[in-house]
Amino acid sequence: MGGYGGALKQLSIGCGSSAGKTLIHTGGVTDDQTKLFDNLPEQDRFLEAMADAAESVVNYFKGNMAFINVMKNISKDCDCDANASLPCMKDIGILASLDPVAIDQACLDLVYNSEDPGKDTLIKRIESLHGIHTIEAATELGVGTREYELINVE
Repeated sequence: MGGYGGALKQLSIGCGSSAGKTLIHTGGVTDDQTKLFDNLPEQDRFLEAMADAAESVVNYFKGNMAFINVMKNISKDCDCDANASLPCMKDIGILASLDPVAIDQACLDLVYNSEDPGKDTLIKRIESLHGIHTIEAATELGVGTREYELINVE
């Protein structure tokens, strides 16, 4: 539902309790799982709720975190999908950062700049769900920066 899975998604959905996941998926309306599907927000509010939750985790750990995104078996579907699509792109690599916004931006840039023809499938999913908005919202909250330096280590 977020358009892509990365550090910000894992900080919010991945670290959330059941009630927290429900709050995120309802844009803060309810923590009652039985009322989740009656309270789905518009897409940008959901993405902003993910950024809000990610901000909470980052603030709690105050610089004592590192982020690793593994760009392998890249599919348009979330790993939580029981019927996820097969990978649509070749493996890109592993990224590490102390900034969850920068690492997610770098991953998206690597997808967009890839020569892999399968990227169109993933980009279509990202754009159809306005996936970049989580990065935009997290940046506005001060969770991190969209600027980064990519250093290739072999």
